[in-house]
Amino acid sequence: MADMITLDGVGKIYPGAGAPALAGLSLNIQEGEFFTLLGPSGCGKTTLLRCIAGLEMPSSGMIRIGSTTVFDFDQQINLGPNYRNIGMVFQSYAIWPHMTVFENVAFPLRCRKEKNVRQRVERAMNVVGLQDFAERYSSRLSGGQQQRVALARAIVAQPDVMLLDEPLSNLDATLRTQMRAELRRLQKEIGVTTVLVTHDQQEALSMSDRIAVMSDGRVLEVDTPRNLYQWPKTAFSAQFIGSANLLPGMLTDRGLGPVVTTAIGELKVIEQQIRGEVTCFIRPEHIRITAECAQNEPNVLPASLGDIQYIGENCECDVLLPTGGQQVSLRARISADTMLRQGDRCHISIPPEQIRCIEVASQNRTI
Repeated sequence: MADMITLDGVGKIYPGAGAPALAGLSLNIQEGEFFTLLGPSGCGKTTLLRCIAGLEMPSSGMIRIGSTTVFDFDQQINLGPNYRNIGMVFQSYAIWPHMTVFENVAFPLRCRKEKNVRQRVERAMNVVGLQDFAERYSSRLSGGQQQRVALARAIVAQPDVMLLDEPLSNLDATLRTQMRAELRRLQKEIGVTTVLVTHDQQEALSMSDRIAVMSDGRVLEVDTPRNLYQWPKTAFSAQFIGSANLLPGMLTDRGLGPVVTTAIGELKVIEQQIRGEVTCFIRPEHIRITAECAQNEPNVLPASLGDIQYIGENCECDVLLPTGGQQVSLRARISADTMLRQGDRCHISIPPEQIRCIEVASQNRTI
Protein backbone atom coordinates (compact mmCIF):
# COMPACT_ATOMS: atom_id res chain seq x y z
CA MET A 1 0.00 0.00 0.00
CA ALA A 2 1.34 3.45 -0.95
CA ASP A 3 2.25 6.06 1.65
CA MET A 4 -0.07 9.07 1.84
CA ILE A 5 1.93 11.04 4.44
CA THR A 6 5.71 10.94 4.72
CA LEU A 7 7.55 12.71 7.53
CA ASP A 8 11.35 12.77 7.42
CA GLY A 9 13.35 14.32 10.26
CA VAL A 10 10.59 16.77 11.24
CA GLY A 11 11.67 18.98 14.13
CA LYS A 12 10.11 21.96 15.85
CA ILE A 13 11.81 24.30 18.30
CA TYR A 14 9.84 27.12 19.91
CA PRO A 15 11.85 30.22 20.85
CA GLY A 16 12.83 30.17 24.51
CA ALA A 17 11.85 26.54 25.01
CA GLY A 18 14.28 24.34 26.92
CA ALA A 19 13.65 21.30 24.74
CA PRO A 20 12.39 20.75 21.18
CA ALA A 21 8.65 20.19 20.75
CA LEU A 22 9.51 17.71 17.97
CA ALA A 23 12.90 16.05 17.96
CA GLY A 24 13.49 15.19 14.29
CA LEU A 25 10.96 12.38 13.95
CA SER A 26 10.13 10.32 10.89
CA LEU A 27 6.89 8.49 10.04
CA ASN A 28 5.11 6.91 7.08
CA ILE A 29 1.30 6.84 7.09
CA GLN A 30 -0.35 4.66 4.48
CA GLU A 31 -3.13 5.55 2.09
CA GLY A 32 -6.57 4.89 3.60
CA GLU A 33 -5.12 4.24 7.07
CA PHE A 34 -6.61 5.37 10.38
CA PHE A 35 -3.44 6.43 12.17
CA THR A 36 -3.30 7.73 15.75
CA LEU A 37 -0.72 9.89 17.52
CA LEU A 38 -1.03 8.85 21.16
CA GLY A 39 0.74 10.35 24.15
CA PRO A 40 0.42 12.51 27.25
CA SER A 41 -0.15 16.26 27.20
CA GLY A 42 2.91 18.13 26.02
CA CYS A 43 4.45 15.21 24.10
CA GLY A 44 4.26 17.03 20.74
CA LYS A 45 1.37 15.21 19.07
CA THR A 46 -0.75 18.30 18.36
CA THR A 47 2.33 20.23 17.21
CA LEU A 48 3.02 17.42 14.72
CA LEU A 49 -0.58 17.46 13.49
CA ARG A 50 -0.40 21.23 12.98
CA CYS A 51 2.86 20.83 11.06
CA ILE A 52 1.15 18.36 8.72
CA ALA A 53 -1.74 20.80 8.30
CA GLY A 54 0.54 23.76 7.59
CA LEU A 55 -0.59 25.65 10.70
CA GLU A 56 2.90 25.36 12.21
CA MET A 57 6.19 25.67 10.36
CA PRO A 58 8.73 23.00 11.36
CA SER A 59 12.31 23.96 12.19
CA SER A 60 13.72 21.09 10.12
CA GLY A 61 12.79 18.13 7.97
CA MET A 62 10.43 17.30 5.12
CA ILE A 63 6.69 16.56 4.84
CA ARG A 64 5.06 14.99 1.79
CA ILE A 65 1.34 14.41 1.24
CA GLY A 66 0.77 11.97 -1.59
CA SER A 67 3.30 12.85 -4.28
CA THR A 68 3.47 16.53 -3.27
CA THR A 69 6.20 17.90 -1.01
CA VAL A 70 4.32 20.40 1.15
CA PHE A 71 7.29 21.30 3.36
CA ASP A 72 11.03 20.99 2.93
CA PHE A 73 13.27 23.04 5.19
CA ASP A 74 16.37 22.62 3.03
CA GLN A 75 14.54 23.43 -0.22
CA GLN A 76 12.58 26.29 1.40
CA ILE A 77 9.23 24.79 0.44
CA ASN A 78 6.24 25.57 2.67
CA LEU A 79 2.79 25.27 1.10
CA GLY A 80 -0.08 26.93 2.96
CA PRO A 81 -2.94 24.87 4.43
CA ASN A 82 -5.21 25.77 1.52
CA TYR A 83 -2.78 24.09 -0.90
CA ARG A 84 -2.47 20.80 1.01
CA ASN A 85 -5.96 19.36 0.30
CA ILE A 86 -6.65 18.45 3.92
CA GLY A 87 -9.75 18.46 6.09
CA MET A 88 -9.37 19.23 9.78
CA VAL A 89 -11.57 18.85 12.84
CA PHE A 90 -10.41 20.92 15.80
CA GLN A 91 -10.91 20.10 19.46
CA SER A 92 -13.36 23.00 19.76
CA TYR A 93 -14.97 22.09 16.36
CA ALA A 94 -14.53 25.76 15.24
CA ILE A 95 -17.90 25.98 13.51
CA TRP A 96 -19.62 29.31 12.89
CA PRO A 97 -22.48 29.91 15.38
CA HIS A 98 -24.20 32.50 13.14
CA MET A 99 -24.42 30.07 10.20
CA THR A 100 -26.79 27.23 9.55
CA VAL A 101 -25.55 23.66 9.28
CA PHE A 102 -25.73 23.89 5.49
CA GLU A 103 -23.75 27.15 5.42
CA ASN A 104 -21.06 25.78 7.73
CA VAL A 105 -20.57 22.68 5.60
CA ALA A 106 -20.61 24.70 2.38
CA PHE A 107 -18.05 27.22 3.63
CA PRO A 108 -14.86 25.54 2.29
CA LEU A 109 -16.45 24.94 -1.13
CA ARG A 110 -17.55 28.56 -1.44
CA CYS A 111 -14.10 29.76 -0.41
CA ARG A 112 -12.71 27.74 -3.32
CA LYS A 113 -15.51 28.96 -5.63
CA GLU A 114 -16.32 25.35 -6.53
CA LYS A 115 -19.35 24.12 -8.45
CA ASN A 116 -22.24 21.83 -7.45
CA VAL A 117 -22.12 23.17 -3.88
CA ARG A 118 -25.63 22.11 -2.87
CA GLN A 119 -25.26 18.57 -4.19
CA ARG A 120 -21.90 18.04 -2.49
CA VAL A 121 -23.05 19.56 0.82
CA GLU A 122 -26.18 17.41 0.89
CA ARG A 123 -24.06 14.31 0.22
CA ALA A 124 -21.69 15.18 3.10
CA MET A 125 -24.60 15.84 5.48
CA ASN A 126 -26.14 12.49 4.56
CA VAL A 127 -22.87 10.70 5.35
CA VAL A 128 -22.82 12.11 8.91
CA GLY A 129 -26.59 11.91 9.43
CA LEU A 130 -27.40 15.64 9.46
CA GLN A 131 -29.70 15.78 6.42
CA ASP A 132 -32.65 16.88 8.62
CA PHE A 133 -30.72 19.74 10.25
CA ALA A 134 -29.60 21.69 7.19
CA GLU A 135 -31.43 24.93 8.13
CA ARG A 136 -30.76 24.80 11.87
CA TYR A 137 -28.23 27.22 13.31
CA SER A 138 -25.21 25.46 14.74
CA SER A 139 -25.61 27.27 18.08
CA ARG A 140 -28.82 25.23 18.58
CA LEU A 141 -27.12 21.86 18.17
CA SER A 142 -25.90 19.40 20.78
CA GLY A 143 -22.20 18.67 21.20
CA GLY A 144 -22.45 15.48 19.18
CA GLN A 145 -24.33 17.25 16.37
CA GLN A 146 -21.76 20.06 16.30
CA GLN A 147 -19.03 17.49 15.93
CA ARG A 148 -20.88 15.97 12.98
CA VAL A 149 -21.04 19.42 11.37
CA ALA A 150 -17.27 19.75 11.76
CA LEU A 151 -16.79 16.29 10.22
CA ALA A 152 -19.08 17.07 7.28
CA ARG A 153 -17.20 20.32 6.66
CA ALA A 154 -13.89 18.40 6.78
CA ILE A 155 -14.95 15.81 4.16
CA VAL A 156 -17.10 17.92 1.83
CA ALA A 157 -14.13 18.98 -0.31
CA GLN A 158 -12.96 15.36 -0.67
CA PRO A 159 -9.57 15.85 1.02
CA ASP A 160 -6.61 13.53 0.62
CA VAL A 161 -6.07 13.59 4.39
CA MET A 162 -8.36 14.20 7.38
CA LEU A 163 -6.74 15.49 10.58
CA LEU A 164 -8.57 15.10 13.91
CA ASP A 165 -7.31 17.03 16.95
CA GLU A 166 -8.89 15.32 20.01
CA PRO A 167 -12.37 15.62 18.49
CA LEU A 168 -14.13 13.59 21.21
CA SER A 169 -12.70 15.26 24.31
CA ASN A 170 -15.67 17.63 24.78
CA LEU A 171 -18.31 14.88 24.71
CA ASP A 172 -19.76 12.97 27.64
CA ALA A 173 -18.68 9.36 28.17
CA THR A 174 -21.70 7.70 26.53
CA LEU A 175 -21.67 9.93 23.46
CA ARG A 176 -17.91 9.57 23.17
CA THR A 177 -18.27 5.79 22.92
CA GLN A 178 -20.96 6.14 20.23
CA MET A 179 -18.91 8.63 18.24
CA ARG A 180 -15.84 6.36 18.24
CA ALA A 181 -17.82 3.81 16.26
CA GLU A 182 -19.30 6.53 14.03
CA LEU A 183 -15.90 8.02 13.24
CA ARG A 184 -14.45 4.63 12.44
CA ARG A 185 -17.42 3.78 10.19
CA LEU A 186 -17.20 7.14 8.43
CA GLN A 187 -13.47 6.82 7.81
CA LYS A 188 -13.81 3.36 6.29
CA GLU A 189 -16.83 4.41 4.23
CA ILE A 190 -15.10 7.33 2.52
CA GLY A 191 -11.63 5.74 2.58
CA VAL A 192 -9.75 8.92 3.49
CA THR A 193 -6.37 8.73 5.21
CA THR A 194 -7.01 9.92 8.77
CA VAL A 195 -4.64 11.08 11.50
CA LEU A 196 -6.09 11.31 15.02
CA VAL A 197 -4.45 13.04 17.99
CA THR A 198 -5.54 11.79 21.40
CA HIS A 199 -4.31 11.04 24.90
CA ASP A 200 -7.19 8.59 25.44
CA GLN A 201 -5.93 5.02 25.17
CA GLN A 202 -9.41 3.57 24.60
CA GLU A 203 -9.96 5.86 21.63
CA ALA A 204 -6.64 4.85 20.16
CA LEU A 205 -7.10 1.12 20.70
CA SER A 206 -10.67 0.96 19.40
CA MET A 207 -10.34 3.17 16.31
CA SER A 208 -6.84 2.82 14.89
CA ASP A 209 -5.17 0.68 12.26
CA ARG A 210 -1.82 1.72 13.73
CA ILE A 211 -0.71 3.84 16.66
CA ALA A 212 2.42 5.95 17.17
CA VAL A 213 3.26 6.30 20.87
CA MET A 214 4.89 9.67 21.54
CA SER A 215 6.85 11.09 24.45
CA ASP A 216 8.94 14.27 24.73
CA GLY A 217 8.69 15.07 21.04
CA ARG A 218 9.76 11.61 19.92
CA VAL A 219 8.03 8.54 18.52
CA LEU A 220 8.87 5.58 20.75
CA GLU A 221 7.19 2.90 18.66
CA VAL A 222 4.56 2.33 15.97
CA ASP A 223 2.41 -0.79 15.78
CA THR A 224 -1.11 -2.16 15.65
CA PRO A 225 -3.32 -1.70 18.74
CA ARG A 226 -3.15 -5.41 19.58
CA ASN A 227 0.64 -5.60 19.36
CA LEU A 228 1.12 -2.43 21.38
CA TYR A 229 -1.14 -3.74 24.13
CA GLN A 230 0.22 -7.28 24.23
CA TRP A 231 3.86 -6.81 23.17
CA PRO A 232 5.01 -3.21 23.73
CA LYS A 233 8.70 -2.54 23.18
CA THR A 234 9.07 0.09 25.91
CA ALA A 235 7.99 0.31 29.54
CA PHE A 236 6.46 3.73 28.77
CA SER A 237 4.11 2.21 26.18
CA ALA A 238 3.24 -0.70 28.47
CA GLN A 239 2.18 1.70 31.22
CA PHE A 240 0.52 4.33 29.02
CA ILE A 241 -1.56 1.89 26.96
CA GLY A 242 -3.61 0.17 29.63
CA SER A 243 -2.67 -0.43 33.24
CA ALA A 244 0.54 -2.35 33.87
CA ASN A 245 2.54 -3.59 36.84
CA LEU A 246 6.23 -2.96 36.13
CA LEU A 247 8.91 -4.99 37.89
CA PRO A 248 12.65 -4.66 37.26
CA GLY A 249 14.37 -8.02 37.03
CA MET A 250 17.14 -10.18 35.64
CA LEU A 251 16.19 -12.70 32.96
CA THR A 252 18.27 -15.89 32.91
CA ASP A 253 18.03 -19.50 31.80
CA ARG A 254 19.35 -22.19 34.12
CA GLY A 255 18.57 -25.08 31.86
CA LEU A 256 14.95 -25.48 32.99
CA GLY A 257 13.58 -22.62 30.95
CA PRO A 258 13.77 -18.82 31.28
CA VAL A 259 13.27 -17.28 34.74
CA VAL A 260 13.13 -13.62 35.71
CA THR A 261 14.34 -12.73 39.21
CA THR A 262 12.33 -9.86 40.68
CA ALA A 263 11.58 -8.24 44.02
CA ILE A 264 8.65 -10.66 44.51
CA GLY A 265 10.73 -13.74 43.70
CA GLU A 266 11.61 -15.86 40.69
CA LEU A 267 8.94 -15.98 38.00
CA LYS A 268 8.85 -18.46 35.15
CA VAL A 269 8.30 -16.85 31.75
CA ILE A 270 7.91 -18.17 28.24
CA GLU A 271 10.94 -18.28 25.95
CA GLN A 272 12.05 -14.80 24.92
CA GLN A 273 14.91 -13.71 22.69
CA ILE A 274 16.59 -11.56 25.33
CA ARG A 275 18.64 -12.10 28.47
CA GLY A 276 19.98 -9.88 31.22
CA GLU A 277 18.46 -6.79 32.80
CA VAL A 278 14.79 -6.36 31.91
CA THR A 279 11.58 -4.66 32.92
CA CYS A 280 8.77 -7.19 33.10
CA PHE A 281 5.17 -6.07 33.05
CA ILE A 282 1.97 -7.81 34.01
CA ARG A 283 -1.53 -6.60 33.16
CA PRO A 284 -3.93 -6.45 36.17
CA GLU A 285 -6.40 -8.77 34.44
CA HIS A 286 -3.75 -11.49 34.18
CA ILE A 287 -3.21 -11.82 37.95
CA ARG A 288 -5.39 -14.59 39.38
CA ILE A 289 -6.42 -14.27 43.03
CA THR A 290 -7.62 -17.26 45.04
CA ALA A 291 -8.32 -17.85 48.71
CA GLU A 292 -6.47 -21.17 48.62
CA CYS A 293 -3.04 -21.98 47.28
CA ALA A 294 -3.37 -23.24 43.70
CA GLN A 295 -1.73 -26.62 43.24
CA ASN A 296 0.59 -27.49 40.36
CA GLU A 297 0.58 -23.96 38.93
CA PRO A 298 3.68 -21.85 38.25
CA ASN A 299 4.29 -18.45 39.82
CA VAL A 300 2.06 -18.92 42.88
CA LEU A 301 2.78 -16.42 45.66
CA PRO A 302 1.22 -15.68 49.08
CA ALA A 303 -0.31 -12.22 49.40
CA SER A 304 -2.90 -10.08 51.15
CA LEU A 305 -5.48 -7.70 49.76
CA GLY A 306 -5.11 -3.96 50.10
CA ASP A 307 -7.50 -1.31 48.83
CA ILE A 308 -10.41 -2.60 46.70
CA GLN A 309 -12.20 -0.24 44.30
CA TYR A 310 -15.55 -1.05 42.72
CA ILE A 311 -15.59 0.03 39.04
CA GLY A 312 -18.76 -1.67 37.77
CA GLU A 313 -18.47 -5.17 36.36
CA ASN A 314 -15.03 -5.54 38.00
CA CYS A 315 -13.12 -4.48 41.06
CA GLU A 316 -9.56 -3.24 41.01
CA CYS A 317 -7.47 -4.06 44.04
CA ASP A 318 -3.96 -3.76 45.44
CA VAL A 319 -2.27 -7.09 46.10
CA LEU A 320 0.43 -6.83 48.78
CA LEU A 321 3.32 -9.28 48.61
CA PRO A 322 5.88 -9.57 51.43
CA THR A 323 9.49 -9.32 50.23
CA GLY A 324 12.01 -9.57 53.05
CA GLY A 325 10.56 -7.02 55.45
CA GLN A 326 9.05 -4.79 52.75
CA GLN A 327 5.92 -5.04 50.67
CA VAL A 328 5.47 -4.81 46.92
CA SER A 329 2.05 -3.80 45.68
CA LEU A 330 0.60 -5.09 42.40
CA ARG A 331 -2.61 -3.93 40.79
CA ALA A 332 -5.09 -6.74 40.00
CA ARG A 333 -8.61 -7.01 38.63
CA ILE A 334 -11.22 -9.30 40.16
CA SER A 335 -14.91 -10.00 39.74
CA ALA A 336 -17.28 -7.48 41.30
CA ASP A 337 -19.12 -10.28 43.14
CA THR A 338 -15.98 -11.55 44.89
CA MET A 339 -16.26 -12.51 48.56
CA LEU A 340 -12.71 -11.35 49.28
CA ARG A 341 -12.30 -8.25 51.43
CA GLN A 342 -9.53 -5.81 52.25
CA GLY A 343 -7.02 -7.40 54.62
CA ASP A 344 -7.81 -10.98 53.59
CA ARG A 345 -4.89 -13.32 53.03
CA CYS A 346 -4.84 -14.95 49.64
CA HIS A 347 -2.62 -16.38 46.92
CA ILE A 348 -1.94 -15.06 43.45
CA SER A 349 -0.81 -16.90 40.36
CA ILE A 350 0.61 -15.33 37.21
CA PRO A 351 0.66 -17.44 34.00
CA PRO A 352 4.16 -17.42 32.47
CA GLU A 353 2.75 -16.48 29.05
CA GLN A 354 1.28 -13.29 30.54
CA ILE A 355 4.60 -11.93 31.81
CA ARG A 356 6.23 -9.73 29.16
CA CYS A 357 9.89 -8.81 29.40
CA ILE A 358 11.38 -5.66 27.87
CA GLU A 359 15.14 -5.31 27.55
CA VAL A 360 16.34 -2.35 29.62
CA ALA A 361 18.92 -1.47 26.97
CA SER A 362 16.09 -0.78 24.49
CA GLN A 363 14.18 1.64 26.72
CA ASN A 364 15.65 4.83 25.30
CA ARG A 365 15.47 3.86 21.64
CA THR A 366 13.25 5.87 19.32
CA ILE A 367 12.34 5.39 15.69
